[in-house]
Amino acid sequence: MAEAQIGRIALRVEGEMWVAYFAQNETMADAIALGSIRLHVARENEEHRRAFIDLMSAIVGDKIEEAFGMRPIWGAPNTGPEHERAGSA
Repeated sequence: MAEAQIGRIALRVEGEMWVAYFAQNETMADAIALGSIRLHVARENEEHRRAFIDLMSAIVGDKIEEAFGMRPIWGAPNTGPEHERAGSA
């Protein structure tokens, strides 16, 4: 089966929280909130930041594998479309 990008994990700063969403490739329309972490925790500890990203990826990976029988391969992180950028953790 050919590889195809069916979505992405989008991480957004919202107030004092860093929120993870599963979103379509080029838009946040109909994005599904997955989880959040206090922004200061993600900024202060790289290990906690990485663990949060890994957990959100695993949650989406489990659901995709359950639905399609294949585990997603995550590409390199990107910053998302310019119009979405509001800050970073």
